Amino acid sequence: MSGDWELPRLCRLVEELLHPYFEPAVGSVSLTREKEKNLLIALSKVYREIQVWIREMEVDSDEETTSSECSLEVVHEEHNCLMKVLADLILLLTVDSQYVQHSVGKIVVAVSELLAPSVRNWDSLVHSLWISLELIVKHVLSCSAISNAGDDLHFGTSGLMVLNRYLGNADWSTAAHIIQILRNILKSLKEESDDQLLQVYEKYVYPFLSNVPWDRMDECCTKEPNIVFLGSLITFLCSLVEQTVAPETKVHLQDKHPTLPIVINLVPKLFRWCLGKAENRVKQSTFQYFTHKLLMLLLRLSYGYGTHISCTTLVSWLQLLHDYFEELLLKPMSRVKTCQNDCLEGSPFLSSFSEGEAQHMRHSLHSQRQAILLFLRCCFSLISSTGENTKQLPAAHKSLSAVNVISDPDFSGRSKGFIDLYKWFQAHLRDSFLCGKEMHVDKCILFARSFLQLYLHEDDLLFKVLLQLVTASSCLEQQLEGEKQPYQDAEEDIGFLVSNAFSPVSLFHLFLSEVHYDHQVLLDYLISKDLGISCAEYLLRCLRITCSAWHLFIEFSVEGNAMDSLSRKKQKNLEDGPDFQADQSPGSPTMDTSPSLNDKVKIDTDSSYKQNKCRRLAFIEAKDCLLSLKVSIENLHRKNLFPYNPKALLQRCVIHLESLSLPFR
Repeated sequence: MSGDWELPRLCRLVEELLHPYFEPAVGSVSLTREKEKNLLIALSKVYREIQVWIREMEVDSDEETTSSECSLEVVHEEHNCLMKVLADLILLLTVDSQYVQHSVGKIVVAVSELLAPSVRNWDSLVHSLWISLELIVKHVLSCSAISNAGDDLHFGTSGLMVLNRYLGNADWSTAAHIIQILRNILKSLKEESDDQLLQVYEKYVYPFLSNVPWDRMDECCTKEPNIVFLGSLITFLCSLVEQTVAPETKVHLQDKHPTLPIVINLVPKLFRWCLGKAENRVKQSTFQYFTHKLLMLLLRLSYGYGTHISCTTLVSWLQLLHDYFEELLLKPMSRVKTCQNDCLEGSPFLSSFSEGEAQHMRHSLHSQRQAILLFLRCCFSLISSTGENTKQLPAAHKSLSAVNVISDPDFSGRSKGFIDLYKWFQAHLRDSFLCGKEMHVDKCILFARSFLQLYLHEDDLLFKVLLQLVTASSCLEQQLEGEKQPYQDAEEDIGFLVSNAFSPVSLFHLFLSEVHYDHQVLLDYLISKDLGISCAEYLLRCLRITCSAWHLFIEFSVEGNAMDSLSRKKQKNLEDGPDFQADQSPGSPTMDTSPSLNDKVKIDTDSSYKQNKCRRLAFIEAKDCLLSLKVSIENLHRKNLFPYNPKALLQRCVIHLESLSLPFR
């Protein structure tokens, strides 16, 4: 049994169960409450019957059969059956009932699965859906040339029948549901890893996106039905980019998929339509949804194509971030102790927040993480770029003290990345610029801790931003090599800021501290289906870096609240252990001090002792954590319970631990 043979039977099923609810004379469906209930029952029967056919088809597929070529008459009959079914189902999408629309969407996706063995009929179904969507959008936008689509080879005369059947009642809601159906079909193709059907699917996306006159959307961007359509469109584009993007494939954007340049060109318009001006802004919940999806779309595009996105595009994205999310970029990153993410449901710590306030707080933090990650990716991509649009900063501006170059139209590309990143650091570390060098570095480390804490509650974004910063540090080191300046100028040098605030060694130490030096947390990350690869890559790169700079790893001091993760008993055990070789210098607080010592000397000595203690405790905890992680991975791998080959990670752990076994200095 194949999808070819199911079309006539499907057509009869739809006619028998659904046609009684149609009003052919007016080409619509009007429902009372009782009629809606009966229609939902009928739709459920259609869906269940199709599911039965799919299961029968899967059983029959075990027997390899070769289908003979169909005659033109049979092909024409199958096409007409499909168009009749599609016309009836799309007509039901115009009904003002979300339950009916949802049921119809499930049926269309099931029909797609039923027809999948027949590429020809599946092609016809998907193509007809895209053509229908294009016609509806053009109709709602009051465009001319609607009938031209009816001349399409695959759409044919039957397509005109579909048009005449539902176009009069179709609106933005109908278009939104068709997009949702097409997105669900795309998701099913991804789950089945069907490359052949995916190629068929993708070839129809480009004509739709290129044929719709998007500029006309400006006239109706704040109308509620159109908002629903825009939400569905952005959600579909996110799925499309995720499906078509392959980060490991280094090809030019237009060679990878012709649709994606169109998506990139649509981005500024999508921001304008969805977020708009403040006076025309949609309600808060819708605004939050659009914010999340638009940032997700740009992040997926940036991760999919990285260096192949033009500097002009990256600069335009930075401008969009400044125009719409400047508040999120500059919002202080000090941890919100009563954040909903940190509390159990019903916790008294949330009693002071209404449900809406708690939800807004959670969304605000999520959007801030997205916006900052995208901002950093754009800046570092521009800084590392080369080409026509990456004019270098003149020597006089290497320290970035002359911020007036921001308004200079002659500067773009690499200079834009440097300047925007500098201004962002300046906003978050403004007070530290007035401090001495030692205090400046301490402020940078505190900023790095706050930055890391911001991302700890979203594991996927956490490892993305950590990997981004490891890459950026290496990139900046190469970019600024040979351009080091005295400290008085370096405080305004972006390389100095990044090397202190986002040092890979410092962030790695802080990361281990924030997970309380618990190797089980790292192990959970490594075996996670979604995070395993990212976590393994981050650990490998950090271990490689610390092996070449082990003295920095040993000497890093985690001070203040950072050591609160260690209980007093655990700190005492560490101090009594063989690895903790504390200096008992004459000025140590454990020794009797002479009353004649100057108070300032005593304070300096106490401070030095405390810093030395924190440094050694952090080193011992980090070392023990990595050693325990190595042992756990080896045990799981020995039992064939580790999800992938950890050989490279284990080798790097061994090298790292050997380098840390050198005498502590």
